[in-house]
Amino acid sequence: MRLEKNTIDQHNTLLEQKHRKAFAYISNDIAQVEEIIGKLQKFQIAIPSWALGTGGTRFGRFSGGGEPGVLEQKIEDVGLLHALNRSSGAISLHIPWDIPKDAEKIKALATSYDLVFDAVNSNTFQDHPEQQHSYKFGSLHHADPRVRQQAINHNIEVIRYGKELGSKALTVWLADGSSFPGQLNFREAFQRTLSSLQEIYKHLPEDWKLLVEYKAFEPFFYSMTIGDWGQSLLLANKLGPKAYTLVDLGHHLPNANIEQIVSLLLMEQKLGGFHFNDSKYADDDLTAGSIKPYQLFLIFNELVEGLDHQEVDHATGLVWMIDASHNLKDPLVDLLQSVEAIKIAYAQALLVDRIALKQAQQDNDVALAQEILQAAYRTDVRPLLAEARLRSGAALDPVGLFRELKIREKLVEERGDNTVATGL
Repeated sequence: MRLEKNTIDQHNTLLEQKHRKAFAYISNDIAQVEEIIGKLQKFQIAIPSWALGTGGTRFGRFSGGGEPGVLEQKIEDVGLLHALNRSSGAISLHIPWDIPKDAEKIKALATSYDLVFDAVNSNTFQDHPEQQHSYKFGSLHHADPRVRQQAINHNIEVIRYGKELGSKALTVWLADGSSFPGQLNFREAFQRTLSSLQEIYKHLPEDWKLLVEYKAFEPFFYSMTIGDWGQSLLLANKLGPKAYTLVDLGHHLPNANIEQIVSLLLMEQKLGGFHFNDSKYADDDLTAGSIKPYQLFLIFNELVEGLDHQEVDHATGLVWMIDASHNLKDPLVDLLQSVEAIKIAYAQALLVDRIALKQAQQDNDVALAQEILQAAYRTDVRPLLAEARLRSGAALDPVGLFRELKIREKLVEERGDNTVATGL
């Protein structure tokens, strides 16, 4: 299914008068409004191929129908999202769930939807058909060198697929860990992981990044071999200049100061990118900005400050991606909502008066510093996002148009109501 431009134009014609009033109201108070709109137009958030189907809990999964069963359909779904918001111009593949059997054909299909391929992701957190050795007790940290070599070979294979598609980064998330004291020798497990990653790093193209993800707990509950940002940073520093830390917002212990972590990783020039989601209790993988929108704003406040300090382009300096699980909502609607929430936080961070904030910090004026941040956060920037979409040819109300066109119903008609997205 493709969205034609005239369909979006008709939708916008009905809403444009109301939008013009809202945009005029806010733009009168923002001196740098054109600069912000330009940055919003450039800012793209990659969609992971695994997020296009219904997620699940430890106890069950309830399909919503019309899910993409093959890679071509996943590209089609991201193309729909990008047509609606013009902010989802990249897809991130998970191997072996989404192996491109004909890379040139897949690239051509993506290009037809104005999409590129973001980071490729390896998978050693589950066993796969025809796999010789099990990852039950780990992969890159496994005590058995045969298991480690199998995991290394898989990551090298993922790099090869990424090269064929034009990706520029490999994301490694390890489920390796332990659930009981004494199960692992922590030092040896870390050293084996480093050695395995060094073998993978050797096969990384010169213009690529290796993104080392971390997670405090789950699937193991006593230790995770890459359990926090410090361990990820330690590995990235030991690996070399092409290795970076990847931050997943859900991969922290409760109440962790993620914005401070982000600031320090940027300072060390070792922040590689983000997996956006939200949480109430743990790694809930909820819609970005649905639980803690102020924290998301504070994270972007540090990102904008740090990227500007290093004179790094906001849109291209880091890898931006959503990583969420859609257990109750339509996955496409949920992704549209997440992209909107991320860009709202980004736009609000662009509004922060950096000069005034710096002066308040120098003067130890705590109350004024808070007022400056909250003035930006409390600004309704949705008309700015809508204007950026309008100028880019997207829908003024992406979720509204999705519902109006009954896109999910049409996908169910095309694919059936009993399809299951690959890998889920």
